[in-house]
Amino acid sequence: MTDLFSIKDRVAVVTGGSGVLAGTMIRYLGDQGVRIGLLDYKAERCEAGVAELNAAGIEAIPLVADVLSRPELEAAAQRLHDHYGRLDILINAAGGNRPGATIGPDQTLFDLSAEDFRAVYALNLEGSLLPTLAFGRLMTDRGRGSIVNISSMASGPAITRVLGYSVAKAGIDQFTRWLAVELATKFGEGLRVNAIAPGFFVGNQNRRLLLNEDGSLTDRGATIIRNTPLGRFGEAEELCGVLHLLCSDAGRFMTGTVIPVDGGFSAFSGV
Repeated sequence: MTDLFSIKDRVAVVTGGSGVLAGTMIRYLGDQGVRIGLLDYKAERCEAGVAELNAAGIEAIPLVADVLSRPELEAAAQRLHDHYGRLDILINAAGGNRPGATIGPDQTLFDLSAEDFRAVYALNLEGSLLPTLAFGRLMTDRGRGSIVNISSMASGPAITRVLGYSVAKAGIDQFTRWLAVELATKFGEGLRVNAIAPGFFVGNQNRRLLLNEDGSLTDRGATIIRNTPLGRFGEAEELCGVLHLLCSDAGRFMTGTVIPVDGGFSAFSGV
């Protein structure tokens, strides 16, 4: 049975590979013997990340591409195919937010920047769709592969402020379910699509929203902790157990799921 969990020698592409959560997932996969295609739109950052992985004994290649450029992504997919000859795992981890796509405590809906909203929506939703179009054919041609999208707690019940991000991540949930059905029914049971919905993890983009400079909780951070039964923020490595399951044969009957890793946040009514 332990062989079901083995992912050694598989090939994975991770978009947004220089991010904190994506970087943690990459290191975990690499430690399990997975060969990595690290995809980032900044060449210097991408190559530095690969050099660091190689120095740690992890086999990886840089794939420089913008997740919103289909031609760049298709060129990256060709490079991956030329190098490894196949793709087993695609993790769509690229994403982010912009201040103009959020509604601050002293703002209303009418202060929203439509331009920033469109940019956030594109990055988080199209930034998963387009890599899937470019890299997915490497999986469908073989009739085998696992795609893992990154959703969010913001995709369900409304979380204040993050309008653009919430709408995009709700789209990720539906994209995950739709794509799971499409690939399985047209390309066979070897193609699976699932999503991980992280709870609240402290990262560069949200640190100032959750923590004061002295490390104490902001009002927003305290509200989140009160509504998280486990009583703390998540650690990046706590995403890796579910990720491993979804990438391995142990999860081969799982498709179309959106799995929360949130300390119980999505289960709690607040009462």
